[in-house]
Amino acid sequence: MQFFDPHIHVASRTTDDLSAMALAGCVAVSEPAFWAGFDRSGIDSFRDYFRQISQWEPKRTASYGIRHYCWIGMNAKEAENLKLSREVIALMPEFLELPGVLGVGEIGLNKCTRNETIVLEELVDLAASRDEQILVHTPHLEDKHRGTKMILDVLAADRRLDRSRVCIDHCEEHTLRLALDAGYWAGITLYPTTKGTPERAVDMIEQYGAERLLVNSSADWGPSDPMAVPKFIAMMTQRGVKEAIARQVVYENPMTFFNQSRNFKF
Repeated sequence: MQFFDPHIHVASRTTDDLSAMALAGCVAVSEPAFWAGFDRSGIDSFRDYFRQISQWEPKRTASYGIRHYCWIGMNAKEAENLKLSREVIALMPEFLELPGVLGVGEIGLNKCTRNETIVLEELVDLAASRDEQILVHTPHLEDKHRGTKMILDVLAADRRLDRSRVCIDHCEEHTLRLALDAGYWAGITLYPTTKGTPERAVDMIEQYGAERLLVNSSADWGPSDPMAVPKFIAMMTQRGVKEAIARQVVYENPMTFFNQSRNFKF
């Protein structure tokens, strides 16, 4: 079955990973801007990283028949630095105009601090003023529920936003309903240590249905699996879920969500 991985950090993955994904049926990926595994030293580091994910990684994935899209944003892990965050926000419009850039992301909260919230508000303002799609990172583990509610409050405060063009990612059993009930898309991340598993993802889809749901690997430089989405498809088959439902989640839903971006061409 062909599939999209709507959240994967390709810059951290090997060519062997890309080859395996292609053989498993991956036809497209989207790569949100995020932490580089360490805190960057200044604005030039962000400029080079944005160049990498918007201009170089599309060429690398194309060698394996995979289309590459990306998002541009100031990640929550480094958003405590207000001065640097504002420099990054000022830089972002230059990259948001490029082909294959879907919108602003991933943005959100990490430790749910005041500075992180200020940066999130300013990023939402940028996205709303430019009519950009948004991909949201929700915090890990014990801050998941509280952080998700804080993020939803920030989004709700900006009446310019079209909620159908915003995805709340890394949802789990206790936050998925919050995102869906508020009218947003919701992402389920198949990450082995801090998020979910294919089994749990199938449970959530059986409980809530497939509408406005995306499933992704979020594969990066930590313990993660670039083959998580095809493993999810296999789990859907083992559990007797109709093939049409699996296809909706891994192919049709990403196509529908991404197609709202002016820079999405597939």
